[in-house]
Amino acid sequence: MPTDFHLSTFLPYRLAVLSERVSRRLSFEYGRSHDLSVAEWRVLAHLSRCGAVSVREIHGCVNLDKPRVSRAVSRLEAQGLVSKAPVDLDGRLVAISLTEKGRGIFADIVPKAHAVERRLLDAIAPEDLATVFRVMEQWHGVLDDDPDARPRSRMDLEGLDDGTRRGA
Repeated sequence: MPTDFHLSTFLPYRLAVLSERVSRRLSFEYGRSHDLSVAEWRVLAHLSRCGAVSVREIHGCVNLDKPRVSRAVSRLEAQGLVSKAPVDLDGRLVAISLTEKGRGIFADIVPKAHAVERRLLDAIAPEDLATVFRVMEQWHGVLDDDPDARPRSRMDLEGLDDGTRRGA
């Protein structure tokens, strides 16, 4: 029997669709120019900010599961964009870092990513954008208090601490 539930008006669905559309639009830029996946882009972005770190640390910061991060790191290493160096005596723990080639590719992509972001930001009045960011933080607050919700990554929280959050 049909119901009156419309997925298209269900907030979680609408947020997921918007997020996916924006992510796909951005991935078109770095995928077309450098054949990178979303996971690879996030790994590059994290390494560009944090320097040499473990796969575990990357996993904890970029909202991707550990196997996906590991595959992204392996592919980036095969392309010469990242390198691995052992950080303990038995070689089990390795630090991942950007190579010169990886830094160059990241530097090439960032202006394109900012242009996509700018197009979205410019479509909204500054006061509306401030409201959007405030509402997003309120929703994060609800989820932060929910023991069944996945916690925000450290990278997400750093943006709040270092003043780089837009609309603040």
